[in-house]
Amino acid sequence: MRLLLINPNTSADVTDRVAAAARARAGVGHAIAAATASFGSPYIASRAASVVGAHAALELARRRVGPANPEKFDAVLVACFGEPGIEALREELAIPVLGMAECSFAAAARHGQRFGVVTGGAAWIAMLRDFAAVRGLGRALVSVRALAIDGGAIARDPDRALPTLAEAAREAHADGADSVILGGAGLVGLACRLPRLAFPVLDCLDCLVDAALGLPDPGATAINRDPPGPA
Repeated sequence: MRLLLINPNTSADVTDRVAAAARARAGVGHAIAAATASFGSPYIASRAASVVGAHAALELARRRVGPANPEKFDAVLVACFGEPGIEALREELAIPVLGMAECSFAAAARHGQRFGVVTGGAAWIAMLRDFAAVRGLGRALVSVRALAIDGGAIARDPDRALPTLAEAAREAHADGADSVILGGAGLVGLACRLPRLAFPVLDCLDCLVDAALGLPDPGATAINRDPPGPA
């Protein structure tokens, strides 16, 4: 399988780290190319930055997946938890387009009816609640806990953030979440580094890659698809 991972942020170091984690998760036999937005925010943490990121993601996809590009991909992965531009990408592309949040929500549903999200940046609390409500998951998302610093700062000093992430996950569980998602490109790879907790903590990138690898045989059809739903 050939996958294109798009980072709507402008931080190439985040792209590199997320792409490396995606390749490790996918394993042998799968190729993952990665691309970084050429304009916008280093790390999306507001509605305004998300709008610009959507434009950047669309421009990036047009260059890499457009008819003039000889590269052939089986799916596009949007490596931003807010999934800026994902509906426009699905409208334009003839291959599946998957996002971190949708795939993580579907994975969390397999651990219970209610889930929570821990992320970075206070603006994401309202943004993710709106995101879930639009998808009919407003009641399922029972908790959004956000660190004061954004995901970019978490990525730069993850060791310092780990205790706070663990405490936020416990708070989300106390809010009624059966499972907790660490959401955001800057938090990729940290779920497995938290201390052992009494509930599932999901890595949003693992959920994204697993959903992509679970897509039907790309040779069977060329139409776009929604992400896999709960099992």
